Amino acid sequence: MAINENQSNVEYERFNSDGTKKGAAKKKKPKGFLIVLLLFAVVFIGFNSMVVTKENQYKLIRQFGRVQRVISTSGLSFKMPFVESVDTIPNELLLYDLPASDVITSDKKSMIVDSYVLWQITDPLKFAQTLSCSVSNAERRIDTIVYNATKNTISNMKQDEVIMSRDGKMTITVEQSESDVVNNDLELPSETKEVVEITSLTEEIMEQINHVEDQYGIEIVTVEVKKLDLPDDNKQAVYTRMISERENIAAQYTAEGASQAKMIENTTDKEVAIMISNAEAEAEKIIAEGEAEYMRILSDAYSDPEKTDFYSFVRALDALKASMTGDNKTIILSDDSPIAQIFNGQY
Repeated sequence: MAINENQSNVEYERFNSDGTKKGAAKKKKPKGFLIVLLLFAVVFIGFNSMVVTKENQYKLIRQFGRVQRVISTSGLSFKMPFVESVDTIPNELLLYDLPASDVITSDKKSMIVDSYVLWQITDPLKFAQTLSCSVSNAERRIDTIVYNATKNTISNMKQDEVIMSRDGKMTITVEQSESDVVNNDLELPSETKEVVEITSLTEEIMEQINHVEDQYGIEIVTVEVKKLDLPDDNKQAVYTRMISERENIAAQYTAEGASQAKMIENTTDKEVAIMISNAEAEAEKIIAEGEAEYMRILSDAYSDPEKTDFYSFVRALDALKASMTGDNKTIILSDDSPIAQIFNGQY
Protein backbone atom coordinates (compact mmCIF):
# COMPACT_ATOMS: atom_id res chain seq x y z
CA MET A 1 0.00 0.00 0.00
CA ALA A 2 1.27 3.44 -1.00
CA ILE A 3 0.22 6.97 -0.21
CA ASN A 4 0.56 9.95 -2.64
CA GLU A 5 1.89 13.29 -1.50
CA ASN A 6 -1.48 15.05 -1.27
CA GLN A 7 -3.53 12.77 0.94
CA SER A 8 -6.51 15.10 1.10
CA ASN A 9 -7.24 14.72 -2.60
CA VAL A 10 -6.06 11.17 -3.23
CA GLU A 11 -7.42 7.85 -2.07
CA TYR A 12 -5.24 4.94 -1.15
CA GLU A 13 -3.87 2.80 -3.93
CA ARG A 14 -3.61 -0.96 -3.68
CA PHE A 15 -0.74 -2.98 -5.05
CA ASN A 16 -0.36 -6.67 -5.65
CA SER A 17 2.26 -8.76 -4.00
CA ASP A 18 4.52 -8.41 -7.02
CA GLY A 19 4.38 -4.60 -6.74
CA THR A 20 1.95 -3.99 -9.59
CA LYS A 21 -0.84 -1.35 -9.22
CA LYS A 22 -4.12 -2.94 -8.25
CA GLY A 23 -6.49 -0.01 -8.41
CA ALA A 24 -6.08 3.60 -9.43
CA ALA A 25 -7.06 6.41 -7.15
CA LYS A 26 -10.12 8.56 -8.31
CA LYS A 27 -9.68 12.32 -8.60
CA LYS A 28 -12.51 14.53 -7.44
CA LYS A 29 -14.31 16.68 -10.11
CA PRO A 30 -13.68 20.39 -9.74
CA LYS A 31 -16.59 22.70 -8.95
CA GLY A 32 -15.77 25.01 -11.92
CA PHE A 33 -16.81 22.33 -14.42
CA LEU A 34 -20.28 22.14 -12.89
CA ILE A 35 -20.66 25.92 -13.05
CA VAL A 36 -19.71 26.01 -16.73
CA LEU A 37 -22.13 23.17 -17.45
CA LEU A 38 -24.90 25.00 -15.60
CA LEU A 39 -24.25 28.26 -17.50
CA PHE A 40 -24.27 26.42 -20.81
CA ALA A 41 -27.62 24.85 -19.95
CA VAL A 42 -29.09 28.25 -18.98
CA VAL A 43 -27.87 29.87 -22.21
CA PHE A 44 -29.17 26.98 -24.29
CA ILE A 45 -32.58 27.12 -22.65
CA GLY A 46 -32.64 30.90 -23.02
CA PHE A 47 -31.91 30.76 -26.72
CA ASN A 48 -34.44 28.01 -27.18
CA SER A 49 -37.14 30.10 -25.53
CA MET A 50 -36.57 33.28 -27.62
CA VAL A 51 -38.51 33.97 -30.84
CA VAL A 52 -37.25 36.71 -33.18
CA THR A 53 -39.87 37.92 -35.69
CA LYS A 54 -38.85 40.01 -38.73
CA GLU A 55 -41.08 42.52 -40.51
CA ASN A 56 -41.78 40.18 -43.43
CA GLN A 57 -42.57 37.11 -41.29
CA TYR A 58 -45.30 35.45 -39.34
CA LYS A 59 -44.32 33.22 -36.40
CA LEU A 60 -46.64 30.36 -35.43
CA ILE A 61 -46.10 28.94 -31.94
CA ARG A 62 -47.06 25.26 -31.73
CA GLN A 63 -47.46 23.05 -28.68
CA PHE A 64 -47.56 19.34 -29.41
CA GLY A 65 -48.31 20.13 -33.06
CA ARG A 66 -51.22 22.49 -32.39
CA VAL A 67 -50.94 26.21 -33.08
CA GLN A 68 -51.28 28.12 -29.83
CA ARG A 69 -50.74 31.67 -31.05
CA VAL A 70 -49.59 33.72 -34.06
CA ILE A 71 -46.98 36.47 -33.83
CA SER A 72 -47.45 39.05 -36.60
CA THR A 73 -45.51 42.00 -35.20
CA SER A 74 -41.76 42.26 -35.52
CA GLY A 75 -39.65 42.02 -32.39
CA LEU A 76 -38.56 39.60 -29.66
CA SER A 77 -40.99 37.11 -28.09
CA PHE A 78 -40.65 34.08 -25.85
CA LYS A 79 -41.94 30.52 -25.81
CA MET A 80 -41.70 27.52 -23.59
CA PRO A 81 -38.45 25.71 -24.41
CA PHE A 82 -38.62 22.09 -25.62
CA VAL A 83 -42.43 22.14 -25.30
CA GLU A 84 -43.33 24.71 -27.94
CA SER A 85 -41.97 24.90 -31.50
CA VAL A 86 -41.96 27.70 -34.08
CA ASP A 87 -43.00 27.77 -37.76
CA THR A 88 -42.10 30.70 -40.02
CA ILE A 89 -44.22 31.82 -42.96
CA PRO A 90 -43.79 34.92 -45.19
CA ASN A 91 -45.67 38.14 -44.47
CA GLU A 92 -45.10 39.92 -47.81
CA LEU A 93 -46.30 40.08 -51.39
CA LEU A 94 -45.23 36.95 -53.27
CA LEU A 95 -44.79 36.38 -57.00
CA TYR A 96 -45.66 33.07 -58.61
CA ASP A 97 -44.94 32.60 -62.31
CA LEU A 98 -47.48 30.11 -63.63
CA PRO A 99 -46.47 27.65 -66.33
CA ALA A 100 -47.88 28.38 -69.79
CA SER A 101 -51.19 26.59 -70.40
CA ASP A 102 -53.19 25.68 -73.50
CA VAL A 103 -56.85 26.80 -73.51
CA ILE A 104 -59.65 26.63 -76.08
CA THR A 105 -61.84 29.60 -77.06
CA SER A 106 -65.57 29.44 -77.77
CA ASP A 107 -64.88 29.33 -81.53
CA LYS A 108 -62.65 26.29 -80.99
CA LYS A 109 -59.36 28.13 -81.39
CA SER A 110 -56.38 27.05 -79.29
CA MET A 111 -54.35 29.69 -77.46
CA ILE A 112 -51.30 29.59 -75.20
CA VAL A 113 -51.70 31.71 -72.05
CA ASP A 114 -48.63 32.66 -70.02
CA SER A 115 -49.40 34.55 -66.80
CA TYR A 116 -48.21 35.27 -63.28
CA VAL A 117 -49.87 35.82 -59.90
CA LEU A 118 -49.21 38.24 -57.06
CA TRP A 119 -50.48 36.79 -53.79
CA GLN A 120 -50.05 37.10 -50.02
CA ILE A 121 -50.99 35.31 -46.81
CA THR A 122 -53.80 37.08 -44.96
CA ASP A 123 -54.79 34.43 -42.38
CA PRO A 124 -51.72 32.59 -41.04
CA LEU A 125 -53.75 30.21 -38.87
CA LYS A 126 -55.95 29.05 -41.75
CA PHE A 127 -52.90 28.86 -44.00
CA ALA A 128 -51.22 26.55 -41.49
CA GLN A 129 -54.30 24.39 -41.05
CA THR A 130 -55.05 23.92 -44.77
CA LEU A 131 -51.65 24.11 -46.42
CA SER A 132 -49.30 23.02 -43.61
CA CYS A 133 -47.39 26.31 -43.71
CA SER A 134 -46.01 25.36 -47.11
CA VAL A 135 -45.59 27.98 -49.83
CA SER A 136 -45.14 25.27 -52.46
CA ASN A 137 -48.49 23.74 -51.43
CA ALA A 138 -50.09 27.17 -51.80
CA GLU A 139 -48.57 27.66 -55.26
CA ARG A 140 -49.92 24.30 -56.42
CA ARG A 141 -53.42 25.30 -55.27
CA ILE A 142 -53.07 28.72 -56.93
CA ASP A 143 -51.94 27.07 -60.15
CA THR A 144 -55.05 24.90 -60.24
CA ILE A 145 -57.43 27.72 -59.31
CA VAL A 146 -56.05 30.24 -61.81
CA TYR A 147 -55.89 27.69 -64.60
CA ASN A 148 -59.54 26.72 -64.09
CA ALA A 149 -60.60 30.38 -63.95
CA THR A 150 -58.60 31.19 -67.09
CA LYS A 151 -60.01 28.19 -68.94
CA ASN A 152 -63.60 29.04 -67.97
CA THR A 153 -63.15 32.68 -68.96
CA ILE A 154 -61.53 32.09 -72.34
CA SER A 155 -63.89 29.23 -73.21
CA ASN A 156 -66.74 31.78 -73.18
CA MET A 157 -64.92 34.24 -75.47
CA LYS A 158 -63.97 34.22 -79.12
CA GLN A 159 -60.35 34.49 -80.11
CA ASP A 160 -60.73 38.08 -81.33
CA GLU A 161 -62.47 39.04 -78.06
CA VAL A 162 -59.63 37.52 -76.06
CA ILE A 163 -57.07 39.52 -78.02
CA MET A 164 -59.07 42.77 -77.71
CA SER A 165 -59.58 42.31 -73.97
CA ARG A 166 -55.86 41.79 -73.38
CA ASP A 167 -55.43 45.35 -72.00
CA GLY A 168 -59.03 46.22 -71.20
CA LYS A 169 -59.28 48.97 -73.81
CA MET A 170 -60.54 49.01 -77.39
CA THR A 171 -60.46 51.89 -79.90
CA ILE A 172 -63.51 52.13 -82.14
CA THR A 173 -64.58 54.60 -84.83
CA VAL A 174 -67.86 56.38 -84.21
CA GLU A 175 -69.61 58.07 -87.18
CA GLN A 176 -71.36 61.21 -85.97
CA SER A 177 -73.17 62.43 -89.14
CA GLU A 178 -73.84 61.54 -92.78
CA SER A 179 -73.04 63.48 -95.95
CA ASP A 180 -75.77 65.91 -96.87
CA VAL A 181 -76.28 69.20 -98.69
CA VAL A 182 -78.72 71.47 -96.92
CA ASN A 183 -79.42 74.99 -98.20
CA ASN A 184 -76.34 74.85 -100.41
CA ASP A 185 -74.17 74.20 -97.34
CA LEU A 186 -71.99 71.10 -97.59
CA GLU A 187 -71.78 69.02 -94.45
CA LEU A 188 -69.02 66.42 -94.61
CA PRO A 189 -69.19 63.20 -92.56
CA SER A 190 -67.27 63.47 -89.31
CA GLU A 191 -65.73 60.49 -87.54
CA THR A 192 -64.07 60.45 -84.16
CA LYS A 193 -61.87 57.91 -82.42
CA GLU A 194 -63.34 56.91 -79.10
CA VAL A 195 -61.59 54.74 -76.49
CA VAL A 196 -64.11 52.40 -74.95
CA GLU A 197 -63.40 50.67 -71.67
CA ILE A 198 -64.20 46.97 -71.81
CA THR A 199 -63.79 44.24 -69.25
CA SER A 200 -60.21 43.01 -69.38
CA LEU A 201 -59.18 39.39 -69.34
CA THR A 202 -57.63 39.91 -65.90
CA GLU A 203 -60.89 41.24 -64.47
CA GLU A 204 -62.83 38.32 -65.91
CA ILE A 205 -60.42 35.86 -64.30
CA MET A 206 -60.39 37.70 -60.96
CA GLU A 207 -64.19 37.60 -60.77
CA GLN A 208 -64.04 33.82 -60.64
CA ILE A 209 -61.40 33.75 -57.88
CA ASN A 210 -63.32 34.78 -54.80
CA HIS A 211 -63.08 31.80 -52.47
CA VAL A 212 -59.33 31.46 -52.04
CA GLU A 213 -59.03 33.71 -48.99
CA ASP A 214 -61.92 32.05 -47.16
CA GLN A 215 -60.66 28.57 -47.97
CA TYR A 216 -56.88 28.81 -47.62
CA GLY A 217 -56.20 32.09 -45.85
CA ILE A 218 -54.42 33.63 -48.83
CA GLU A 219 -55.33 36.52 -51.14
CA ILE A 220 -54.65 36.59 -54.86
CA VAL A 221 -53.97 40.28 -55.44
CA THR A 222 -53.87 40.12 -59.24
CA VAL A 223 -53.50 37.79 -62.17
CA GLU A 224 -51.60 39.33 -65.08
CA VAL A 225 -51.34 37.79 -68.53
CA LYS A 226 -47.78 38.13 -69.85
CA LYS A 227 -48.39 36.68 -73.28
CA LEU A 228 -51.19 35.34 -75.45
CA ASP A 229 -49.83 33.22 -78.25
CA LEU A 230 -50.94 30.67 -80.80
CA PRO A 231 -49.73 27.08 -81.00
CA ASP A 232 -46.88 26.56 -83.44
CA ASP A 233 -48.81 24.03 -85.55
CA ASN A 234 -51.56 26.47 -86.61
CA LYS A 235 -49.86 29.83 -86.09
CA GLN A 236 -49.12 30.35 -89.81
CA ALA A 237 -52.70 29.48 -90.80
CA VAL A 238 -54.08 31.95 -88.30
CA TYR A 239 -51.69 34.66 -89.48
CA THR A 240 -52.75 34.05 -93.09
CA ARG A 241 -56.42 34.31 -92.14
CA MET A 242 -55.79 37.51 -90.17
CA ILE A 243 -53.91 39.04 -93.12
CA SER A 244 -56.77 38.15 -95.47
CA GLU A 245 -59.36 39.65 -93.12
CA ARG A 246 -57.39 42.87 -92.77
CA GLU A 247 -56.91 43.12 -96.54
CA ASN A 248 -60.69 42.78 -96.96
CA ILE A 249 -61.24 45.49 -94.36
CA ALA A 250 -58.69 47.73 -96.10
CA ALA A 251 -60.41 47.18 -99.46
CA GLN A 252 -63.76 48.05 -97.90
CA TYR A 253 -62.35 51.25 -96.40
CA THR A 254 -60.76 52.13 -99.76
CA ALA A 255 -64.07 51.64 -101.60
CA GLU A 256 -65.95 53.68 -99.03
CA GLY A 257 -63.32 56.42 -99.26
CA ALA A 258 -63.53 56.50 -103.06
CA SER A 259 -67.33 56.68 -102.88
CA GLN A 260 -67.22 59.54 -100.41
CA ALA A 261 -64.57 61.33 -102.49
CA LYS A 262 -66.75 61.07 -105.63
CA MET A 263 -69.77 62.31 -103.71
CA ILE A 264 -67.80 65.25 -102.33
CA GLU A 265 -66.41 66.03 -105.80
CA ASN A 266 -69.89 66.01 -107.40
CA THR A 267 -71.31 68.16 -104.64
CA THR A 268 -68.40 70.59 -104.92
CA ASP A 269 -68.82 70.85 -108.71
CA LYS A 270 -72.50 71.59 -108.20
CA GLU A 271 -71.68 74.25 -105.62
CA VAL A 272 -69.11 75.83 -107.96
CA ALA A 273 -71.59 75.89 -110.86
CA ILE A 274 -74.20 77.53 -108.64
CA MET A 275 -71.69 80.11 -107.42
CA ILE A 276 -70.54 80.92 -111.00
CA SER A 277 -74.14 81.26 -112.18
CA ASN A 278 -74.98 83.59 -109.31
CA ALA A 279 -71.84 85.65 -109.99
CA GLU A 280 -72.64 85.99 -113.70
CA ALA A 281 -76.22 87.05 -112.93
CA GLU A 282 -74.95 89.61 -110.44
CA ALA A 283 -72.45 90.91 -113.03
CA GLU A 284 -75.16 91.27 -115.69
CA LYS A 285 -77.28 93.14 -113.19
CA ILE A 286 -74.44 95.52 -112.33
CA ILE A 287 -73.68 96.14 -116.05
CA ALA A 288 -77.33 96.89 -116.77
CA GLU A 289 -77.51 99.24 -113.84
CA GLY A 290 -74.31 101.00 -115.06
CA GLU A 291 -75.64 101.42 -118.61
CA ALA A 292 -78.91 102.76 -117.26
CA GLU A 293 -77.00 105.25 -115.15
CA TYR A 294 -74.91 106.20 -118.21
CA MET A 295 -77.99 106.84 -120.29
CA ARG A 296 -79.51 108.86 -117.52
CA ILE A 297 -76.42 111.03 -117.29
CA LEU A 298 -76.45 111.59 -121.07
CA SER A 299 -80.12 112.42 -121.02
CA ASP A 300 -79.58 114.94 -118.26
CA ALA A 301 -76.66 116.44 -120.18
CA TYR A 302 -78.50 116.82 -123.49
CA SER A 303 -81.50 118.32 -121.81
CA ASP A 304 -79.39 121.26 -120.60
CA PRO A 305 -79.01 123.86 -123.43
CA GLU A 306 -75.75 125.17 -122.07
CA LYS A 307 -74.12 121.75 -122.24
CA THR A 308 -75.65 120.48 -125.48
CA ASP A 309 -72.94 121.86 -127.73
CA PHE A 310 -70.15 120.59 -125.50
CA TYR A 311 -71.46 117.00 -125.33
CA SER A 312 -72.12 117.05 -129.06
CA PHE A 313 -68.51 118.05 -129.61
CA VAL A 314 -67.29 115.30 -127.25
CA ARG A 315 -69.38 112.68 -129.07
CA ALA A 316 -68.00 113.96 -132.38
CA LEU A 317 -64.46 113.48 -131.06
CA ASP A 318 -65.30 109.97 -129.84
CA ALA A 319 -66.70 109.12 -133.26
CA LEU A 320 -63.60 110.55 -134.97
CA LYS A 321 -61.31 108.58 -132.69
CA ALA A 322 -63.17 105.37 -133.42
CA SER A 323 -63.02 105.99 -137.20
CA MET A 324 -59.27 106.60 -137.17
CA THR A 325 -58.44 103.12 -136.06
CA GLY A 326 -56.12 101.43 -138.55
CA ASP A 327 -53.84 102.65 -141.38
CA ASN A 328 -54.49 104.96 -144.39
CA LYS A 329 -57.60 106.58 -143.03
CA THR A 330 -59.13 109.72 -144.64
CA ILE A 331 -61.66 111.96 -142.97
CA ILE A 332 -63.97 114.27 -144.94
CA LEU A 333 -65.39 117.07 -142.83
CA SER A 334 -67.93 119.71 -143.79
CA ASP A 335 -67.18 123.38 -143.32
CA ASP A 336 -69.67 123.74 -140.54
CA SER A 337 -68.24 120.77 -138.60
CA PRO A 338 -66.94 121.77 -135.13
CA ILE A 339 -63.82 119.75 -135.73
CA ALA A 340 -63.14 121.38 -139.07
CA GLN A 341 -63.62 124.75 -137.49
CA ILE A 342 -61.02 123.81 -134.85
CA PHE A 343 -58.58 122.80 -137.55
CA ASN A 344 -59.27 126.08 -139.40
CA GLY A 345 -58.59 128.10 -136.26
CA GLN A 346 -62.12 129.40 -135.94
CA TYR A 347 -62.28 128.43 -132.23
